[in-house]
Amino acid sequence: MTIRECTVSDAEPIFFLNRDELGYDFYLEGTKENIEKILQRDTDKIFVAEDEGKIVGYVHANNYELLFSAPMKNIMSIAVSPKHRGKGIGRKLLAAIEDWAKKTGAHGIRLVSSSSRTDAHRFYQSCGYEKTKEQFNLKKLF
Repeated sequence: MTIRECTVSDAEPIFFLNRDELGYDFYLEGTKENIEKILQRDTDKIFVAEDEGKIVGYVHANNYELLFSAPMKNIMSIAVSPKHRGKGIGRKLLAAIEDWAKKTGAHGIRLVSSSSRTDAHRFYQSCGYEKTKEQFNLKKLF
């Protein structure tokens, strides 16, 4: 199993991880277009976990800059195929994104996780992440 930087050719397995594991019903071509855009920015990084030629997990993070805190990175999404959980893949993905964050001068990493994802919360806490607050998230679509 290897951790490597994402390429556009990884769009399809990432699409299926997003749909099947995270519940995001976004279309394949849109996923590919988004990855193409993201890969052109130095503010974002996507790493994939590859096992025997198959993508079994990924993590995406970007800049998190506020007027009232030191610069950090924000994990936008992380997913590991259920068949490959418990093998340290999530930890390796987090380590890769943490190394990138340190190299870019970030002072830490934050993430937001749905209140229903209690297994994920335990995983993040076991990796040294601390719960800092609960939020009420809203959005307005156009």
